[in-house]
Amino acid sequence: MNMSEEKLISHIRQVPDFPIPGILFYDVTTMFKDAECLSLLSDMMYEKYKDKGITKVVGIESRGFIMGPVLATRLGAGFITIRKPGKLPAETIEESYDKEYGQDTVQMHKDALDENDVILLHDDLLATGGTMKAACELVKKLKPKKVYVNFIIELKDLNGKALFGDDVEVESILSL
Repeated sequence: MNMSEEKLISHIRQVPDFPIPGILFYDVTTMFKDAECLSLLSDMMYEKYKDKGITKVVGIESRGFIMGPVLATRLGAGFITIRKPGKLPAETIEESYDKEYGQDTVQMHKDALDENDVILLHDDLLATGGTMKAACELVKKLKPKKVYVNFIIELKDLNGKALFGDDVEVESILSL
């Protein structure tokens, strides 16, 4: 682990029993409020994807909306939101899935992407992978050229990467 990773990890708040008993929640908002951490995170993510030809960064509600636009700006790409039902005003497509503590649905605008796009899907944390897998399936419905998946944190013991096929490159900045 390098000094940058150590700095970022030292700024993650761990909250036991949130949102339900037995879950250890990794709160990245404490990392975002530190200017040096925010800059480090932006630089590390940019370095991973600067040569991939990304045309759109897609962020998942809500913590994917923080670093997603920052990364999109640095990459010269557009930013697209994946949201919970009822939040988007135009025609949407959706994907339902089971997650660690219940069932949910994600939506995005039907005209958000096309077959010429190279997509970077971003969220804050990979646990069991249900939300991002649904988001990935949602994005694939619009047939982009390539899909990359990125997280700030991967919880390695939960093996969330196993949900994704070989056609999707899954990366994280930090592995805990």
